[in-house]
Amino acid sequence: MIERMRLLQIDTIQVVARSPYLVLHARLGAFPMGWLEEALEQGRLAECWAHEACFVAASDIGLHRSTQDHRMHHWAYRNAERIYREQRVEMDELLARIRHSGPVRAADFARRDASAPASAWWAWKPEKRWLEAWFALGALMVSRRERFQRVYDVSERVLAGLEPSFEPDTALLSASLQRQRFIADSVRALGVTPAAWIADYHRLRPTVTQPELKPLLARGELLEVVVQGWASPGYVHRDHADLLMRARRSRLRATHTALLSPFDPLVWDRARVRAMFDFDYALECYTPRVRRRHGYFVLPILHCGALVGRMDAKAHRREGLFEIKSLQLESGWVPDAALVEALAATIARFACWHDTPDIRIGPTNPAGLARRLRSAWRANPR
Repeated sequence: MIERMRLLQIDTIQVVARSPYLVLHARLGAFPMGWLEEALEQGRLAECWAHEACFVAASDIGLHRSTQDHRMHHWAYRNAERIYREQRVEMDELLARIRHSGPVRAADFARRDASAPASAWWAWKPEKRWLEAWFALGALMVSRRERFQRVYDVSERVLAGLEPSFEPDTALLSASLQRQRFIADSVRALGVTPAAWIADYHRLRPTVTQPELKPLLARGELLEVVVQGWASPGYVHRDHADLLMRARRSRLRATHTALLSPFDPLVWDRARVRAMFDFDYALECYTPRVRRRHGYFVLPILHCGALVGRMDAKAHRREGLFEIKSLQLESGWVPDAALVEALAATIARFACWHDTPDIRIGPTNPAGLARRLRSAWRANPR
């Protein structure tokens, strides 16, 4: 699945579950959460800075590590360079220690200021900042995770353990060919897209233009299409030619219902979400409470190819309780029997996967939706 998406963004907020698990659950259903850490430790996945901090397929890590022009534009890389300029001696000593003594976690270093909140990113220990800086600069990689905490090791040892074996062939590509590879991967992941939406997926600079796509069109790697309502051409990867043909014949039907992470690649680009799904979305956990419109950690609701609503939720794992603080459908969406049935089943499966099978639902819009969902859960007890 990560190979298909190209990137799986990492975020540690776990009011429901950490984002990587939510993104995978929306596509795979109730998979064992241990799969992600196992794949990383087995060398089938790797971590790097891409869209943001992401898991990528091991076979792609050479491209991400070799694209210096791309990396230097990313804020994490620029920040790491600044830290190294200011604290070169300490960072060099830390790197030498890891090379000699083996992998480390940030937790292996004592906190010097006991009064600082351990969870606050601005209160990171110096060693944590240095580890993250070396990770962004490429000298360190993540060899595995323990309780989702990164375990850092020198890159040469991590690369040697990747499966399939790491081949630095992509380092031989010119910068323009590397960029074309990112462009093609982005189009494949997006499904159908105008040129303007491509760059955000891998944080490319500058924005991708239509003339830049001509070599990929000439090779047949991308296909140009006319999309109703779009002023610009759309582009589809050749791997999706069969799906494109079905869509042109009106034989492509969306049937899936899922709850999406705020960091799901489907909603990364807010302009794309507005244009393609008529859905205005913002993550409000970093917004002061009094200014939030929808809630702290709001999950978009995908139903049959449309974003039909949003749900603010919290998983109380100790109590086995899944709390829906609020749920609202978008304007114009009427909760017919099919939508209610699909939404009730999706929420029930989602809650059980979290080991929080008891569901408590608060206000909904429309108001009668809560009653109908409860009725559906009573009729189909978990």
